[in-house]
Amino acid sequence: MSVPVPQVPVILIGGIDPEQMAALTIALQWDLPDSVVVHHEIDVERELLIRTVSDRRGLIQRREINVAHACVSCAIRTDVVPTLERFAARGRWGAIIAQLPETAEAAQVCRAIEYDQQAAPHVRISAVAVALDGTVVAEDLLGDDLLVERALPVREDDERGVGETVSALVEYADLVVAAGHSPRAIGLLQAIMRPGALVVESAAEVNVGELMVGLHEHERSEDWVQVVRREPLPDRGTSGAWQLDFVSERPFHPERLRQRIEDLGRGARRSRGCFWLPTRPNQVCQWDGAGGMVSIGVAEDWAGEEQLTRIVVVGTDDGQERLAAAFRDCLLTDAELAERGCYWEANLDGMEPWLGPVPYVMARGA
Repeated sequence: MSVPVPQVPVILIGGIDPEQMAALTIALQWDLPDSVVVHHEIDVERELLIRTVSDRRGLIQRREINVAHACVSCAIRTDVVPTLERFAARGRWGAIIAQLPETAEAAQVCRAIEYDQQAAPHVRISAVAVALDGTVVAEDLLGDDLLVERALPVREDDERGVGETVSALVEYADLVVAAGHSPRAIGLLQAIMRPGALVVESAAEVNVGELMVGLHEHERSEDWVQVVRREPLPDRGTSGAWQLDFVSERPFHPERLRQRIEDLGRGARRSRGCFWLPTRPNQVCQWDGAGGMVSIGVAEDWAGEEQLTRIVVVGTDDGQERLAAAFRDCLLTDAELAERGCYWEANLDGMEPWLGPVPYVMARGA
């Protein structure tokens, strides 16, 4: 019988603002005097990952590691997780505060550790925290800026928007610290965050005892960010933001969807979910939008599960009813269902630029 190894609680800190991230890191290190800080940052121009490790006594280590193409995912796999394991295994510190590179998703760290039990056996992710500038968080969540338009360590060919990046960070977080936030910002954050996650205005409001015991539950976080969500959404009664939960068993009509993609994704909103098409009945199609930009792709197969169209939208404008009507217009009508059913034979459906070729077996109606 294997003997459990002692585990060190790790607090992951993410965000897009290095000053806000550093402020939270310093505050937590002050409240946790027996902790060690592991800070990773990326130098895009030199294609380097810079790792700095320190505790209350001073600098412990500073290393520069070559990272091809300044790849954040590669950095997490090759250095972030192994470094956390090395310092946890020493048994010298009571906690590890891990400040990730700007824009990096803590979800990647959590999954690497959760799915490979040998990757970091001495590590226990106790909390995923995101530090944001509350004075601009509403604009960051819903605006149309690209990451390359900000002074962020991303490659010139990185096409991600600030909105989709910040939204993904917030949706996975157990704790969001948004300094100087407004009521509108709080409403947006609460509408996007998973149930039970916390939002505070400053690090002084953070209960480090809760962080150490553990706010993070991997399965709960993963359930909230799934492409296909079947559970009812909680009624949070947030002010300053509305939430549209568009749900149907019917597929979208591929031509009408293609014609209306721009209209459906337009505006200062966050939207995500799944849909299916009669030309591709086995494919789970993913919808991921923020700040007027929408990404559509194939996430997985339904694998025998009942197909579902469900897109959740959060916004602050007055277009909720029009948006719901536009989504309804894209569904197959009663007449179309009566004439052709839910499974269509097709070699082309117009969605190839987003979803790739129509799979042969599906074109046969299988």
